[in-house]
Amino acid sequence: MTDRYAAYTRFTFDRPHPKVLRITMGGSGGRLNPVDATMHRELGDIWRDIDADPDTNSVILTGGPKAFSAGGDFGMIEEIIDDFTARARVWKEARDLVYNIVNCSKPIVSAMRGPAVGAGLVAGLLADVSIAANDARIIDGHTRLGVAAGDHAVIVWPLLCGLAKAKYYLLLCETVSGAEAERIGLVSLAVDDAALDAKAEEVAIRLAEGAQSAIRWTKYALNNWLRMAGPSFDASLALEFLGFTGPEAREGIASHREKRRPAFPPDSPV
Repeated sequence: MTDRYAAYTRFTFDRPHPKVLRITMGGSGGRLNPVDATMHRELGDIWRDIDADPDTNSVILTGGPKAFSAGGDFGMIEEIIDDFTARARVWKEARDLVYNIVNCSKPIVSAMRGPAVGAGLVAGLLADVSIAANDARIIDGHTRLGVAAGDHAVIVWPLLCGLAKAKYYLLLCETVSGAEAERIGLVSLAVDDAALDAKAEEVAIRLAEGAQSAIRWTKYALNNWLRMAGPSFDASLALEFLGFTGPEAREGIASHREKRRPAFPPDSPV
């Protein structure tokens, strides 16, 4: 692998095809791929390097054998809650993650199995072709944590599955299986787990061997739908990080650590 990717510590890289780069998330500790501060930053940065990489025509993003991504680790979340500087830094990284994927000219294929939560899910659902195992568990966990559904949800869920379904799953933090996600249009395809990696490779290779200008320009034009939703995304992300300063986020993280139901304050100032 070229020096372009040598600085990344939370990914491993391989090439199932000379023009296909496969990124496997991992290295932050834990078999379910929690996203620590380093991986969060790298998930935002890497799309600029891919965009500038003349050796890559398409990308596969995947996780370990048991999980795509389990979301942010508790240490990073507590730092966001407690420290303004950390909160401002992670807000910028979360914004860059979304817009760098949207603006990356190379088509991205995600292959999601097991739990898909948090920053990993951002990339998984913003991928140009999202493929999930039938038994994958897609969860936008924000309201369960006590913050607004920022990240990617507002920019893409209503476009993918409609406003009614988006509200149901995002407000209630309901889990969506891979099979159900395909049925409602949240992902491009759902396949049996055993077929997931081969299907992702097949799609990525077809994209890599296709007419590159035509594919990249088509992606650019289609992603104007997401760019038009940019103000809604910006508002959701700002409200998410405002929520990290309040009591609901503190109760949300405490209940996760203590493995109990949250007891959120019964009243809200808003």
